[in-house]
Amino acid sequence: MLRSSLLALAGSERMKHLASTLPGSSGIVSRFVAGETVEDAVRVSRELSAAGLRVSLDHLGEGTLDHGQAESTVAAYLEALDAVVEAGLNHDIELSVKLSAIGQVVGGGGEAGRRGSEGHKLALDNARTVCRAARNAGTTVTLDMEDHTTTDSTLEVLADVRQDFPETGAVLQSQLRRTEADCRDLAHAGSRVRLCKGAYDEPAAVAYRDRLEVDRSYVRCLKVLMNGAGYPMVATHDPRLVRIAGLLAERADRASDSFEFQMLYGVRPDEQRRLAAAGSTVRVYLPYGDQWYGYLMRRLGERPANVAFFARSLVSRD
Repeated sequence: MLRSSLLALAGSERMKHLASTLPGSSGIVSRFVAGETVEDAVRVSRELSAAGLRVSLDHLGEGTLDHGQAESTVAAYLEALDAVVEAGLNHDIELSVKLSAIGQVVGGGGEAGRRGSEGHKLALDNARTVCRAARNAGTTVTLDMEDHTTTDSTLEVLADVRQDFPETGAVLQSQLRRTEADCRDLAHAGSRVRLCKGAYDEPAAVAYRDRLEVDRSYVRCLKVLMNGAGYPMVATHDPRLVRIAGLLAERADRASDSFEFQMLYGVRPDEQRRLAAAGSTVRVYLPYGDQWYGYLMRRLGERPANVAFFARSLVSRD
């Protein structure tokens, strides 16, 4: 119930204003978000790189409804790539792009974003623009996954983008009942796949609602990816799943550079550094931009400990 309530608040402008203005709120925002500008993103990326960590940079925004806003998001990513190259960090940083931020749902309708729709064409054109710029900068792009209503559309855009940019990464969510089958489809040579649990409040018809079932699905999916020919990106903070991932990689005779762990900025930073020091590739998902509120609410919805931290930040005067 707490998770559902927090996810519902993600769309509240009133709560966003409150979270922006209450004393102490900047502490929670800066814990999970690099800042609002590309300069903030580069500064934090440099700090993470110096600690032996890689970065997946996400310009926050989603649900774009017009061409102009989608073009602005693309321009923001191109600006970020220029800044990353100038800072000499392009080999440590990739981009994470939400298709809904670059036009996927423009045009609306029940088939929004599906092949042949206005949204699909716009998102595909814009994704190709970003992927081309990323390749020229010596880095890559991962197409982020959103709620289940966009899964088919996102995988269609991914397939089309990969015709020209096969290095483009995919994201799958273990809470969805379909994901094990999607893992089988995507566990081929050259395919980069980020496996996460999922941060959206999905209906039982398409998703596992029990946390244990989501974890079991995660392990099943991870087995498929680790035994496949692709490059698994293990996105979890769960200590047990981290250990299982290591064991599955060992059983599959995988080298340490044939998969990576991914964790969110601000979540278990000591564990991120421990894994990197032990020889694992660790990538930190680093969001930035002024559209931080919806992202923050989903992070709070994922873990009760995050809610407690937020509450302490709001009442603290330090």
